[in-house]
Amino acid sequence: MRVFYSEDHRLRDAKTELHGGLLVKPFEGPFRAEWILEAVRKAGFADVVAPADHGLATALKIHDARYLEFLHTCWERWVAQGFEGEAIPTAFAYRRSRQRVPNHIDGAVGYYANSVETSISKGTYEAALSSMNVALSGADWLNAGNRFAFSLCRPPGHHAGVDLFGGYCFINNAAVAAERLLEHGAAKVAILDVDFHHGNGTQDITYRRDDIFFASLHGDPLDAFPYFLGYADETGEGRGEGCNVNYPMPAGTPWHVWSAALADALARIKAYGAEAIVVSLGVDTFEEDPISFFKLKTPDFRRMGEMIAASGLPILTCMEGGYGVPQIGLNVANVLEGLQA
Repeated sequence: MRVFYSEDHRLRDAKTELHGGLLVKPFEGPFRAEWILEAVRKAGFADVVAPADHGLATALKIHDARYLEFLHTCWERWVAQGFEGEAIPTAFAYRRSRQRVPNHIDGAVGYYANSVETSISKGTYEAALSSMNVALSGADWLNAGNRFAFSLCRPPGHHAGVDLFGGYCFINNAAVAAERLLEHGAAKVAILDVDFHHGNGTQDITYRRDDIFFASLHGDPLDAFPYFLGYADETGEGRGEGCNVNYPMPAGTPWHVWSAALADALARIKAYGAEAIVVSLGVDTFEEDPISFFKLKTPDFRRMGEMIAASGLPILTCMEGGYGVPQIGLNVANVLEGLQA
């Protein structure tokens, strides 16, 4: 198991998050990657390397070019406008509105945002690029014939859509990594999202494709962020019909219920004929996570890894969520141990 990690994640160190009507210290911060890296090293995963610089060629197959340019220039434009805080939108391209990108940066932030808890701060774009490179380097490790890689991506990516940011996500690391595997000869790839929150950005990207199968296990969007995607009747469109499966689950979901959904997802991935799996790994399914409501326990994460490894496929694990408690590191290490058991 090679671990890919970049110190440049620290460049993303936002100071504000809108939560419960207050501006609070973000739940997503540099400490998350530090806890995880310490735990996986302690568990014996000592092969930790920095990613290569891959440029934007693969990302441009996933994301809108104007959106990536917006991310690149947002902070500079925001500061130039004279705003003193971090970039949080105040207006949106709502239903029945004109879908045009405003020239004013305040309007542009609203156009490209899918939620408002996530501010854009100094260094956000650079950190997002490093996170993408971490994922792409993991994909290249699989392309070289290896079976397992762990990309310690931060910021995470699965809420980033074709031209949308939010949920702490800016570039969709898992989707870009899946595209990289396809570029190197795979005909079909699966993205398995086990984060507590639905991978609405990944679904946005893959929904009309038949070369990427997307399965997401998550809190019911009637009760959990991101609310507006992730229902069981969303099965894909056009060429992608049947290549999207969602498993929304209620508050208090324990391992025996959650793992039954995982078993079904893995059976569907096998039937689809995937040649590799990109796992969007969120450990916010943990019973003590502060912004989630599932009840998985620490030993369950090893079982999770064992179940995924039983697919027999090459597996790239990209880090997504998991917040607020130091056990997120141990839970990630348990998944990796389960994969290699």
